[in-house]
Amino acid sequence: MTSSAERRLGDKIARELYRDPDYIDDPVIVEYVQAIWQPLLTSARARGDLQPELDQRFAWEIFLGRDRTINAFALPGGYFGLHLGLVGVVTSRDELASVLAHELSHVTQRHISRLISKQSAQTPWLIGAMILGALAASKNPEAANAMIVGGQAVAAQNQLNFSRDMEREADRTGFGVMAQAGFETRAFVSMFDKLQQSARLNDNGSFPYLRSHPLTTERIADMQARQPAGASTTPAVATLEHAMVAARARVLSNAGVDALRAWSTDADSKNLLGTAAPRQAAALYGATLAATRLRDFTQAENLLGRLTELTRTDAPATRLTRLLAAELALAAGDVRRAASMLTATATGRPDLFLWSQAAMRSGQANAAAQRLQTWVATHPRDSGAWQLLSVAHATQGQTLRAIRADAEAKVIQMDYAAAAERLKAAQEQVRSAKPGAGVDHIEASIIDTRAREVQVLLREQALER
Repeated sequence: MTSSAERRLGDKIARELYRDPDYIDDPVIVEYVQAIWQPLLTSARARGDLQPELDQRFAWEIFLGRDRTINAFALPGGYFGLHLGLVGVVTSRDELASVLAHELSHVTQRHISRLISKQSAQTPWLIGAMILGALAASKNPEAANAMIVGGQAVAAQNQLNFSRDMEREADRTGFGVMAQAGFETRAFVSMFDKLQQSARLNDNGSFPYLRSHPLTTERIADMQARQPAGASTTPAVATLEHAMVAARARVLSNAGVDALRAWSTDADSKNLLGTAAPRQAAALYGATLAATRLRDFTQAENLLGRLTELTRTDAPATRLTRLLAAELALAAGDVRRAASMLTATATGRPDLFLWSQAAMRSGQANAAAQRLQTWVATHPRDSGAWQLLSVAHATQGQTLRAIRADAEAKVIQMDYAAAAERLKAAQEQVRSAKPGAGVDHIEASIIDTRAREVQVLLREQALER
């Protein structure tokens, strides 16, 4: 299977994942995951595992899912899925790196392509539909069965599971990638222990996509044998930053009212005072976020004060606390306080998004639009930033620019039909504008060009079906 064909198949699956209600683009968690993911990609390139052709053709994009199960998976074309349940259970960033390095190696070693190529009787698009059905199985088995029909498709799904040899190869390659990227390799073993326990407790017999074979003592022993001589066998201790991000993942993956209330109970427990600082930080962060979601702002402020005191000497944790304080202030409608927690010069994505929201609500939509425009110029694939830029332009009354920014977000999500409709609406607005209405002709020219480009993408998408 060629890399181009695999990427097209991955795009087909990714289009559906963008529409999945469980898809989440949380700036804080995305930034944390990317800080682990990018060094792994750099390491794979340096080692020669990631060939230049694949590097250019594939997406290398991670989708976050609001699923509480402990799972991560690789998809065709360099797309990857990561459940918040896994982010919430790992003890350290190194354990998360071990999972991502393993999944990355499945793609760089062309395991997916080799497996799909064996399905000579199936068209790639039928396989794509089957994979989507497999991904849906954990949430709605009946819907999944409607997509995975007939003994032949089920047999093909079984053959898509990675072989033991491929699992071992992904372990070993991932181990090397992780080590060169500077992560603690002993986390590979501790993560295996977690996954093995989770597999025993949570296996529901559904058809998870490209599911790993049961973790064997042989694979665990192999990773143990690869540890450097004299390396510590003590599991890595969670940092305050990681504990807080993990808590955020747990709250966002289980946003029911009862679950949110339970977080406050956990933070008020007397036993919490005698626990390690990361455990306290996780409980307080999760409880503050939960109280904010419940709009119990008095409780949230009290919890935030305790968290601020706990994290004041740890720079990464202090930043997360400050971002949470801004999030709380925005939710409470205190825009001035939210702005005071942020800075217009901060370069982080969460800082930018929160600052832009505060700026728009305080009459500074123009400043927000300028910063967001600068961001998308250097991060053109950030659909969340384009959507926020659309809101900023709309707040200014710049309808044409707002429509175009919204269309760009749809293009990134490969919803070309919706993008084409938005660009057509923008063109209609230009044509119907009265003489002397002050039409932005540069923006209109950009819209015309993008409309033609999107029509080409739309026709290609139709041919694939």
